[in-house]
Amino acid sequence: MANSNSNRTLVPEAKEALNKFKYEVASEVGVNLKNGYNGDLSSRDAGRIGGNMVKKMIQQAENNMK
Repeated sequence: MANSNSNRTLVPEAKEALNKFKYEVASEVGVNLKNGYNGDLSSRDAGRIGGNMVKKMIQQAENNMK
């Protein structure tokens, strides 16, 4: 099986935008993120942030297709 790293940014220029988006979504769902390491974040809170990010990205893509 090939070794692949699925946790890398395919478009390096998008990294800063995704990071900003992460902080915006965290604020919306009431999760307090610190700058830098957030290893003390619960799995539930991390999932809420990631899930809402995906939800918003899908909604945006669907709106762009109309």
